[in-house]
Amino acid sequence: MQDVAKAAGVSPQTVSRVANDSNAVKPETRQRVEAAMERLGYRPNYAARALKHGRFQDIGVVMFDTTRFGNARILDSIVTHAAEDGYSVTIQTMSNGAERTLASAIDRMQRQPVDGVIVVLEERISDFVGYKPPRELPVVLISEAAADHCPTVDADQYGCSTAIVDYLMSKGHKTVYHIAGPVTSRAAVSRVQGWREALEQIGARVPSMYIGDWCADSGYQAGVALAHDPECTAIYAANDQMAYGAMLGLESAGKRVPEDVSIVGVDDSLVDVVPRLNLTTMRMRNDAIGATAFSMVRRQCEGEKVPAGIKTVIPTELIERGSVRDIS
Repeated sequence: MQDVAKAAGVSPQTVSRVANDSNAVKPETRQRVEAAMERLGYRPNYAARALKHGRFQDIGVVMFDTTRFGNARILDSIVTHAAEDGYSVTIQTMSNGAERTLASAIDRMQRQPVDGVIVVLEERISDFVGYKPPRELPVVLISEAAADHCPTVDADQYGCSTAIVDYLMSKGHKTVYHIAGPVTSRAAVSRVQGWREALEQIGARVPSMYIGDWCADSGYQAGVALAHDPECTAIYAANDQMAYGAMLGLESAGKRVPEDVSIVGVDDSLVDVVPRLNLTTMRMRNDAIGATAFSMVRRQCEGEKVPAGIKTVIPTELIERGSVRDIS
């Protein structure tokens, strides 16, 4: 910094102001200092800055799995918005066999140079109810349920199911069959609850449920089985992979989609993957979930209070294609 000040003909304090993007520097002076920085190869020392200001400009993200479509999109959104605001991102996963609690995850993150943490809770954990984050570390949860002591954001998993059931029933179907995600998934459990209660509220029969694993093969097996049920005219699969697998399973058993069976998935994850995609789906706005979570944690890092105990709900969007037929 002394070298830059000498080369630019300014004080070290002026160099510090330029390095910290202060507005208290004249434009022509800033240009002269930045030119000297470039010529001398000066880069700010962020470790030293963190020691001085008590912040690292880094957000921690904890996930169960970074490969699932929704998680990957959420993570991409967090990283993108963090970079736009001058933050870096440190990522950790809750590995199998390790203690899967909020307390252990946050404890691991506290050992890293992070200013706040976002936890993507796709599975149920033992200390969700009542967990209190450390006073000095802001924590935001991406979770189906609202947490008592942390700001929470997620899509409306329950409402997604009720909207799909209402949509299919409006097309003249007598009931809707469901291919669910794994029971360990918070989203899958909420989607099952929404599906079942939506049918019960209108007095429709609740069929037996098939439980998949989010993968297309489990949807395929369910589709083969449902092809032999003459009362099955509408299927709601908890994600697009299982929905597309079910379409292939039905077709392999001699059924046509949508002429014989209508299908709706969730996520809109197969665009640009499956050619001539005709699957109607409920799009989860994962980019908005990631952006909102980052905004919540950044605002806390910068001293703003963000209410806990209230879930910020990101609405879903029905994308109609060609896998649903009106039979009324």
